[in-house]
Amino acid sequence: MSMEVTAWMSLYHTMNQNEERRKFSVATLRRILGFARPHRRDLVVFLLLSVVSAVLIVATPVLAGRVVDAIVGNGEVSTVIQLSVIIAVIALLEAAVGLLSRWLSSRIGEGLILDLRRAVFTHVQRMPVAFFTRTRTGALVSRLNNDVIGAQRAFSDTLSGVVTNIVALVLTLAVMLQVSWQITLLALILLPVFVLPARRMGRRLAAMEREAADHNAAMTTQMTERFSAPGATLVKLFGRPADETAEFTARASRVRDIGVRTAVYQWVFVTALILVSSLALALVYGLGGYLALQGSLDAGDVVVLALLLARLYAPLTALASARLEVMTALVSFERVFEVLDLVPLIREPEAPRLVPAGGVSVQFDDVRFSYPSASAVSLASLEEVAVLDIRGGEEVLHGLSFTAEPGRLIALVGSSGAGKSTVASLAARLYDVDSGAIRLSGVDLREMSFDGIRDTISVVTQDGHLWHDTIGANLRFARPEATDSELWDSLTRARLDRLVRSLPDQLDTMIGERGYRLSGGERQRLTIARLLLAQPRVVILDEATAHLDSQSEAAVQEALVEALSGRTSLVIAHRLSTIRAADEILVLEEGTIVERGTHSELLATGGRYSELYRTQFADPSVQPTPV
Repeated sequence: MSMEVTAWMSLYHTMNQNEERRKFSVATLRRILGFARPHRRDLVVFLLLSVVSAVLIVATPVLAGRVVDAIVGNGEVSTVIQLSVIIAVIALLEAAVGLLSRWLSSRIGEGLILDLRRAVFTHVQRMPVAFFTRTRTGALVSRLNNDVIGAQRAFSDTLSGVVTNIVALVLTLAVMLQVSWQITLLALILLPVFVLPARRMGRRLAAMEREAADHNAAMTTQMTERFSAPGATLVKLFGRPADETAEFTARASRVRDIGVRTAVYQWVFVTALILVSSLALALVYGLGGYLALQGSLDAGDVVVLALLLARLYAPLTALASARLEVMTALVSFERVFEVLDLVPLIREPEAPRLVPAGGVSVQFDDVRFSYPSASAVSLASLEEVAVLDIRGGEEVLHGLSFTAEPGRLIALVGSSGAGKSTVASLAARLYDVDSGAIRLSGVDLREMSFDGIRDTISVVTQDGHLWHDTIGANLRFARPEATDSELWDSLTRARLDRLVRSLPDQLDTMIGERGYRLSGGERQRLTIARLLLAQPRVVILDEATAHLDSQSEAAVQEALVEALSGRTSLVIAHRLSTIRAADEILVLEEGTIVERGTHSELLATGGRYSELYRTQFADPSVQPTPV
């Protein structure tokens, strides 16, 4: 290994040090070993190869010294040839061992990444909706990317590096001390001159790298938000493209300046370390040559010492920062385990019950509910705040009771914040009730499997989410095994088939992020087609036409007639005109039912529903009040 490579290794180690002092956690180590257990056979072979590699690294300089001795001492030609052949064989073995070690390292590291990512991804999917409403998506994705990769390095890089460096250091020192203990000790005296500049310069470079990373993260966030369809629209509506460009340019300019300074520092750093290493090499040649001329040291031993010198500094420098590397890897593992330790608030029963065949009734029995606090569902690091919000726990539903009989349509109306959408979320078991029960044909939701609930209930929200994928893929998300004919049938019943057939790629048409290549009414009808494909027995509409114009609303309403036909339905209405035919209308205010009855009955009572209805339709000059 050359002095320049040694310098770059030292630079890498010092730049990647985490100065935070952490205690070694035995519990964390046990969990790490749990993830490593499936790879233990590969790990053992990998460590053995690391030892073999270290032995081969030291063997070559020793044999090179013997070749020099044979040449200087007028030895046999056959001896020089034999030694040269052995050196060549060792070089081949070293290459083969290196290749195999690299393959095993990649196999272990990538396998560990797969295991960790799968565990985190699976666990996160079990978290309640409240977790996602609080967590910053970028922070969560970082756990699956940066922290998982950081944890993987503990096995693929740090572990093998520590083993290889210890063995190489012991063997190198043993050989050097055996050859000349005086020269070896003098060479070690120069080690602080080698390490200390590396640590100081490394910290300065690390600080600049962190600043550049922060600016890059800010630029990424800005691009992600501004390049999305809603973000780009907002920038154009407020006419601030120039300001956005100036802000982006300022950050990019700072990254450029840091890049220039980093390049200069790296050049100075490596040049200085190569200079120090050259001085050490000069010491070996000078003192070694003097001793060789005096007859107290063989010429071949001088060569051995010179070749081993470079192989001495690299492991010493690496081992000096090994503890910090281990601690950094532990931090990555702990950040991953932090997510895995979040306990999902909603769990499946061990022996789930099934809803009886046929029509399904939906019963709310004295339901009380409070949204969970941040500490119950989130982490400060995922919200990127210093302390979690302590608010929460206030009851929003107070003893709610009603029943939707099979095939009947129940409408919920009321002021904003009355609890209507909360009812929809609870009916789909996005949250669990605090007390009381929600039953489907007598079966408590908490006694059902998640698949059983999804097979029974489907929800259409006012902003039905669509993937950046084809129309067919978005539909098949509800039923992956559906045939094309079944997709067309659902589109026909959702009154969207004519539009899709007019598109060049039809079912294979990409609809863009969140379906923004479609109009609002088309997006909503596509979500209704997805619902029809799922064939649920209970339909929940959460203000499905709230943000549509009159023409789009009429088209969606026509599709909804098909979606609700013969199914038990809970409809949260923004426009009261859409629920006149409901079998029963529930008026919610502040988490309680204040009125119930049919449209005509509620109008006749002159209560809250009548007031809301008059506000929307009696006086055209009065703007509709959100309900």
